[in-house]
Amino acid sequence: MSLLISLIIFFSAVIIHEYCHGWVAYKLGDPTAKYAGRLTLNPLEHIDPFGTILLPIMLIVLRSPVIFGWAKPVPVNFWNLRNPRRGMVWVGLAGPMANFLLAVFFSQFLRLSPPPIIRDLLSGAIMINLVFAVFNLIPIPPLDGSRVISGLLPYRYAMIYNEWERYGVMVIFLLLFLGIFNTVILPIAVSLAHWLGV
Repeated sequence: MSLLISLIIFFSAVIIHEYCHGWVAYKLGDPTAKYAGRLTLNPLEHIDPFGTILLPIMLIVLRSPVIFGWAKPVPVNFWNLRNPRRGMVWVGLAGPMANFLLAVFFSQFLRLSPPPIIRDLLSGAIMINLVFAVFNLIPIPPLDGSRVISGLLPYRYAMIYNEWERYGVMVIFLLLFLGIFNTVILPIAVSLAHWLGV
């Protein structure tokens, strides 16, 4: 039951994360996600069979110290944005900010001194959303942090930086294998959780 609840919270965090990318892009002038039917919270539209379901379950079964997964990325055409460079930054920040705001929302219920089982559920939801937000802000393409960096760099350097995206997933897996989760991501998420009262 605990595993099922954790997976539901994880899936919800991922889906809201992707929805917010598309919603902010739409508000800034790009209707690509809307036309693709992705401006919805319907999980069936966002689930990637491998990244959202099989990989997390495999990692849990194998007792991996890191649970990793993804939804289908929401399609965004940055050139449709009214200001492509600035818009890229806001679209990139939208997903992690949504997860952070969800963590803040759940933390407000901790102030009500809920029963231990509810407190544990809330604490789990807060940590999952904070870990997901921090992880996605790593500035390695194709993670959201790279969109922010790319939008802030001068155009020429941004193009060079974006060329690394083809190697990004391999670099991310390598960093996870080398322990970046326990040495960087988790400590930052735990510090934010303490700040929120967890």
